[in-house]
Amino acid sequence: MTSEPLTASQVPGESGPAICKRPGCGNTVPPQDRGRTRVFCSDDCARRFHNDARLPAAAPLPAGSTADPITALDALIRQAAVLTRAAREQAAGLDPARVRAQLADAEAARRRAEAAAVTAQARAGEAAAETQALAEALDAARADARDAQARAGTARGQAQAAAAELEQARTDAAAEVSAARAEAAAQAGEARAEAGRRARERDDAIEAVHRADAEAARARQAEADARAEAERGRAEAARERDALREQHQAQLEAVAALTAAERARAERAEAQLEAERADRRHLTTTLTAPGNGNGNGNGNGNGKLPRAGKAGQP
Repeated sequence: MTSEPLTASQVPGESGPAICKRPGCGNTVPPQDRGRTRVFCSDDCARRFHNDARLPAAAPLPAGSTADPITALDALIRQAAVLTRAAREQAAGLDPARVRAQLADAEAARRRAEAAAVTAQARAGEAAAETQALAEALDAARADARDAQARAGTARGQAQAAAAELEQARTDAAAEVSAARAEAAAQAGEARAEAGRRARERDDAIEAVHRADAEAARARQAEADARAEAERGRAEAARERDALREQHQAQLEAVAALTAAERARAERAEAQLEAERADRRHLTTTLTAPGNGNGNGNGNGNGKLPRAGKAGQP
C-alpha cells in the first residue's frame, strides 16, 4: 500500500473540518491536539477501509472438478473491481498536489522542530546565564557577609567603648542630678514664696476686676437709660413732626380747595360774561341790520341802543 493521502484539513492553506477517508462515509474527523493526523472518523471506518482494500484471493477449485467459466468470470470481475478501486486510490495518493501538500506538511514539521530546538537552546542559554548570574550574586553575598562580619567586630569594639563612656556619663549624670535636685529644692522654696505673693496679687486683681465690672455695669445701665431717654425724645419728635406734617397737609388741602372754588367761580363768571357778550353782539347785529323800520337802524324808533341789564339778566 502507498502512503495515505491528505484530507482537506491537512492541505496547507486550506481550512475547514477534515472528511473521513473511507468512501461513502462523509463524517468529519474529530480534532486531535497532538500525534499523527487522523484521516478516519473512527476505528470501524479505518478497519472497513483496509478490509475493502485487500485483494480477494481466488477460490481454490475442488480436486478432480472442472471450473465453471461463468463462475470464474464472475470472480474475475469482482477481483477487477477491487483492483480498479485500489489503483484509483493509489493514483490519488500519487497526485502531485497531494504529494506537494505532504512535502509541505513535512517541511512545516521540520521547521517547527528546528524552531523548538532553537527555543530550547535559547532557554538553555538563558538558564546558563541565570546560573552564572546566581553564582556571581552568591559570591557577592559571601563577600558582603565577610564585610558584615568585619564591620560587626568593629561595631562590637565601638559598643564596648560606648558602654564604658555610658557608665562614666551615668556617674557624671548622677552627680549633676544631685546638684540639680538641691538647686531645684531651693528654687522650689523661692517659687512657693513667689507663688504666695502672686496669689495675693491675683486676689487683689480679682477684687479690682469685680469693682471694675460693677462700675461697667453701672455705666452700661446709665448708657441704657440715656439711650431710652433718647429713644423717647426721638419718638416725641417724630410724633410732633407727623402732627405738623398732617397740619400742613390739611392747610394745603384747604388752600387747594379754596383755590379750586375760586377757579370754579371765576370760570362761571367768565362763562356768564361771555354769554352777555354774545347777547350784546347778537343784539347789536339785530339793531344794525338794514330794513328794521327806523332810520337809525336800532329798531326802537328813538335811535338809542337798549340798555343792558345787570349781569346775569338779558
